[in-house]
Amino acid sequence: MQTAFIQGMAIGGSLIMAVGAQNAFVLKQGIKRSHPLPIALLCSFIDALMITAGVLGLGHLITSMPMIKHLASFGGALFLLWYGANALRDSFKVKGMELEVAQGRDTLRKAILTTLGISLLNPHLYLDTVVLLGSISTQFDDDVRHWFGAGAILASFVWFFSLSFGARLLGPVFAKPVAWKVLDRFIWLTMWSIAAALLWPYAKMLLQ
Repeated sequence: MQTAFIQGMAIGGSLIMAVGAQNAFVLKQGIKRSHPLPIALLCSFIDALMITAGVLGLGHLITSMPMIKHLASFGGALFLLWYGANALRDSFKVKGMELEVAQGRDTLRKAILTTLGISLLNPHLYLDTVVLLGSISTQFDDDVRHWFGAGAILASFVWFFSLSFGARLLGPVFAKPVAWKVLDRFIWLTMWSIAAALLWPYAKMLLQ
């Protein structure tokens, strides 16, 4: 039980902490102090749902239905291209921490919808949590497998709450407009790089 829980935390944490679209979004919203609690809760609950589904065996269903992956890849790529373009546009605006906090907060509805989009339209969410963690969990017996999932879920909650609320400690850095420019362009590159990775296998098929 203890071994499964610790391995779940370690493996789940290493997957979740990798720089990606979701983490870049949570970081920026945390710096802006824009609904950090709902965003952290929603990201954590989505991960918890997907990890639980993986441990229960849903990963086999996803891998057996390629159409689901194809639809998620195209939809996710389009969403990431759109979000990245907005970040690139924002990088040309002059802004500091006070202006961004006062005027840059999203409405709660927009923050929730964007969180859902950035999470659920990213195929890596399903591949990492449902398929990969689900597959790794099969090395444990049925009576302790849920402890592996519990460890991965705890790692997710700890990470997203730390990222969402810890980001505000960067406030003094983002009092300088150049810091926002760097962050926005980092987000733009992250979003477009992930979108390119999602579309590249299809581009190779067309080129062959």
